[in-house]
Amino acid sequence: MDLVKAQSRYAELIQGTDMILMLSTMLHSIGVGNMTPAGVKMVCVDINPAVVTKLSDRGSVESVGIVTDVGLFLSLLIQQLDKLTHPYPLVSTV
Repeated sequence: MDLVKAQSRYAELIQGTDMILMLSTMLHSIGVGNMTPAGVKMVCVDINPAVVTKLSDRGSVESVGIVTDVGLFLSLLIQQLDKLTHPYPLVSTV
């Protein structure tokens, strides 16, 4: 495994990013968090409070930590995004 190449690839992927969701992958999230420039919003979701604290405690207001099951978080996120994109359900008159 070429760690320098992997780090370079991560840097390419986060370039120009406005927000990063870190979902239940502690080591990857820590690595990305350490490479993320100031001003990028980060949301860390993990069932382990220690992981959330470590990742969200970067000394910036752009970080939010959520301690919960990632599956539950994603389910609720999808519901809310659906409400935002389809605010008025179609009602059948048949």
